[in-house]
Amino acid sequence: MPQQKQFKVLLIGDSCTDEYVYGTCDRLNPEAPVPILNFNRKETNKGMAWNVRENLMSFGIEVVILTNEEEITKTRYIDEKSNQHILRLDEEPILKPMEYELPEEDFDALVISDYDKGFLTTQKICELVSEFDGPVFLDSKKTVLPSQGCFIKINETEKKLLTGDYNNLIVTKGAGGADYDGVNYPAEKTKVYDVVGAGDTFLSALVYFHLFYGRIEEAIPYANKAASIAVQNFGTYVLTEEDVQDLRG
Repeated sequence: MPQQKQFKVLLIGDSCTDEYVYGTCDRLNPEAPVPILNFNRKETNKGMAWNVRENLMSFGIEVVILTNEEEITKTRYIDEKSNQHILRLDEEPILKPMEYELPEEDFDALVISDYDKGFLTTQKICELVSEFDGPVFLDSKKTVLPSQGCFIKINETEKKLLTGDYNNLIVTKGAGGADYDGVNYPAEKTKVYDVVGAGDTFLSALVYFHLFYGRIEEAIPYANKAASIAVQNFGTYVLTEEDVQDLRG
């Protein structure tokens, strides 16, 4: 691989706190047919746009993030014996729409990580995409998105919900890899432990390797490989220095 380059990215999106409560389930509640989780430990990580930020920074990218001030918390209760998610509890306040002024700085790319929690409106996303001078990467849960001016990373389920025609989609398919412009880019075969945050890892690697090589077709195989690393770990995973070195080859 050629010499590494330093990039600067503007990241905009909604973020949360991910909590993981681990325990063991050995019996059912006698009062209702639900498992009883015996608490063992708890882990807390930053999720959604914050997870994208952490993974972008793993590649040495300088990141400026604009995100919600209100606290969203997602708590997952997990049985460590079976590695099964028993319950997820979300605390979601109503988010104020984005009111920040964009920084007067030069950025190599704009990354929008939109979980459709209210921080970014469809109109605001379209404005950001049209006004930014450079590559734009959009990961959104909305059903109406800009039809041009950006790369849209989306999964198969989200694609089915989209309205309109798009020719800028990168469709992630889990074990089936990713599709772009009529071409399938296969995923690496690996054992899957947890898919939480794998899309964020894919997006981060996609951004870095597109900036590095200048072609999205070059970047997608690296993004697939990065996602395959993430799914081998539990919880919201941030690529390590060793992971990044392995990706760079």
